[in-house]
Amino acid sequence: MDREEYVEAVLLAVESIPPGSVATYGDIASYVGQGGPRQVGAIMREYGGGVPWWRVIRASGVPAEEVGDEQLQRLRGDGVRVTNGKVNLRQARWSPENPED
Repeated sequence: MDREEYVEAVLLAVESIPPGSVATYGDIASYVGQGGPRQVGAIMREYGGGVPWWRVIRASGVPAEEVGDEQLQRLRGDGVRVTNGKVNLRQARWSPENPED
């Protein structure tokens, strides 16, 4: 998979996360089958403005400082429960039924 295909695959994966759910950067990398959390984060920073970027969160459940307030506000709007600035990944984590689709 070349860079362009990888970017497209990451963005499509993010678009697949339904409202009320979140995925970690590592979840997206696993779903796509290539790269890791840092590569997904770099793609999201550069190209993620057109997809529901707020549904991708750190593995700790805490958003990145530079987008934290907006991300938490958007997640709450999606119906994700946020407690003390953190998302409970056990409750909100997206698990695609068929990652090959």
